Amino acid sequence: MKITISNSSNEPTYKQIFNDIQQAILQGELKDGEALPSIRNLAKALNVSVITTKRAYDTLEHENYIKTVPGKGSYVAKQNSEVIHKKQLLILQDQLTLAIQTAKLLRLNLSEIQEMITLLYRNELENEDNDKESL
Repeated sequence: MKITISNSSNEPTYKQIFNDIQQAILQGELKDGEALPSIRNLAKALNVSVITTKRAYDTLEHENYIKTVPGKGSYVAKQNSEVIHKKQLLILQDQLTLAIQTAKLLRLNLSEIQEMITLLYRNELENEDNDKESL
């Protein structure tokens, strides 16, 4: 699991930690029941305060991504595949909203945005096909 902290980000540090762990869970990089680093070890590794990592873990637990067992640590909670799919769609929606806002700043119209998405999607499919052929 890779967690990247950007000091220049407008997003609070705990939220950056939350987002990276959430993504790792939603993408299947972290599996059900897998142990997470201790709050202290993660804080030390990221060079942030223990309070910051505790807040990230508390938020992850509140949103049912992890379970904490007192004295034993924090573990990835069992995820419902339908719930994961809905959460992934919400993340995609947020990313597309940001892309649309950027496109509007560039004064692109809807057809130009659609054309760009179509080209990117087709390129991605071609890359997948090329990756399969190289195996």
